[in-house]
Amino acid sequence: MTSFQTLASRWTSEIVEKKSRFIATAVPIRSESDALGALSEIQASHPDARHHVFAYRIGIHVPHERFSDDGEPSGTAGRPVLEVIRRKDLTNVMVVVTRYFGGILLGANGLVRAYTEVAATVLEQAPRLVCSRMCDVIVTCAYEHYGKLLHILEQEGLRIYEPEFADVVRFRLVVPEGDVPRALRLLSDATSGRVACDVSSSAYVGVSDNGELVRDVWPAEEAPG
Repeated sequence: MTSFQTLASRWTSEIVEKKSRFIATAVPIRSESDALGALSEIQASHPDARHHVFAYRIGIHVPHERFSDDGEPSGTAGRPVLEVIRRKDLTNVMVVVTRYFGGILLGANGLVRAYTEVAATVLEQAPRLVCSRMCDVIVTCAYEHYGKLLHILEQEGLRIYEPEFADVVRFRLVVPEGDVPRALRLLSDATSGRVACDVSSSAYVGVSDNGELVRDVWPAEEAPG
């Protein structure tokens, strides 16, 4: 696998089921310590809640997964939340569901339904990051070529970052690892070879829905293969 999906930022959603409040908080994480820290923070912000059910998933090759029912009947809470994370094909994600008991018992089926619904809702609403191995390409060209390159790169869906205008023009492209040779040929052909390109080693980079880049998305304790 060369890419994965995670979250761009924390997100919260809530449902009410028979007077019980279920508040789901989805958090992007990179390590188990991130997960435990987020859980402690959420618990502290809801000290009167009856339960803080959670599940998380980290990594892509053999994901590290953990869940807790936090006092709910076994199998009715944490595992359903984890199953939602799996079905959404997400990783480096934690979902904590805080429950304020409303005085009416929901039964096992009702609990599974409520925890599944609120976890699915928060993960559907939360902004996503698509993460893949990318290379930085630092491009240096003459002013006479910049306009043409800008037009061609826009047509190819390649966004220019950090343009600098001095005696020459310098800018950064962030290109999927497998597309680097094609991008270099494109740049060279458009300028008749009069362009300089410095290509970095590949690393996992997240791209948000609005094209913003998020680096450092890989779990700290894993070495991606």
